[in-house]
Amino acid sequence: MTNLTTARAILDKLIAFDTTSRNSNLALIEWVEGYLEQHGVTSTRVANADGNKSNLFATIGPETEGGVIMSGHTDVVPVDGQDWASDPFVTVEKDGKLYGRGTSDMKSFIALTLAYVPQFVKGAKPVHLAISYDEEVGCLGAPSMIEQMKARVPTPRLAIIGEPTLMKLVTGHKGISVFKVEVTGAEAHSSLVNHGISANEHAVDLMHSLIELARRLKANGDPESGFDPPYPTLTIGLMKGGEAANILAGHAEFQFDLRCPPGFDADELLAPFKARCEALNHELSARFPQAGVTFTKIADAPPLGDAGSEDAVAFVQSLTGENSPPSKVSYAAEAGQFQQGGFPTVICGPGSIEQAHQPDEWIAIDQLEQGARFMERLAEALA
Repeated sequence: MTNLTTARAILDKLIAFDTTSRNSNLALIEWVEGYLEQHGVTSTRVANADGNKSNLFATIGPETEGGVIMSGHTDVVPVDGQDWASDPFVTVEKDGKLYGRGTSDMKSFIALTLAYVPQFVKGAKPVHLAISYDEEVGCLGAPSMIEQMKARVPTPRLAIIGEPTLMKLVTGHKGISVFKVEVTGAEAHSSLVNHGISANEHAVDLMHSLIELARRLKANGDPESGFDPPYPTLTIGLMKGGEAANILAGHAEFQFDLRCPPGFDADELLAPFKARCEALNHELSARFPQAGVTFTKIADAPPLGDAGSEDAVAFVQSLTGENSPPSKVSYAAEAGQFQQGGFPTVICGPGSIEQAHQPDEWIAIDQLEQGARFMERLAEALA
């Protein structure tokens, strides 16, 4: 398949851009802009506040309603500390697999979409390419792009988010909220506990209350929810504090995420914990003016539900040839944001989520082939 060969070449280009979330993605965006221009397609950047990262969207084909949004994120997770057998930013083929950071999550979907631009430009209905930044750090980039697309793009029929699903249809994902808690104490010699405040002690106490909440959520899980695990999950992913064993810690902080299926509200679940932080802040600052507690939400992305997606499901099933019921996934994605923006949204893309974020990340070549057949059918459906 000529387009598959093109997709492989584009994937090599995309993998070579180190778009780890801490880095700029502008070199990749500029390359995609140039590629689209070669096919007569004008694109629009939606940059972040600093101007060092950008989303990009473009209408490929006529400016008419009834098109399809094809969306993916450009950023990848770090390779620091991972044991890779090859350069993570060079695509390597071995034993029917393509290795490289982002092969599965999720530059292969973007490469496939771009490879079929020559067919999409001839369609009677358009494809709206939408690629974002900072998905991996809380789905931060997409909302500003979605707002502009709502205002400027002719009403599409649906949005397909190409996260790795082995080309299976997914109609639900959990939302994610990420929070940071900082505790400021008052340093003193560890023998004089009445002369200071240990930030570590209070941070541990607060973390314990979150662990208890996580256990309650697990105990009340709904086995029929379709999610695995079938309940909201809360995990503490980062914690640090203190300077020495014999000093009452002057500062401690930790970060945690709460992943909720549709029907749960993260802020509501955490309301008692937030109230506890506020009470502790008042208590500590009354003892030492500099002491206290801050509770900050640093990322928030809604879940994806299946309400209103019936037409989108039928359309995508006609492209995949699969008639099995759609599934749900526990990871967060930008699909919920597109749905919240008013677009009927599903997830379907090549590769396996089990490979995402792993050392020696790979995608099976047969997944690229399945993705190419999907794109061919999409081009035919829009013709």
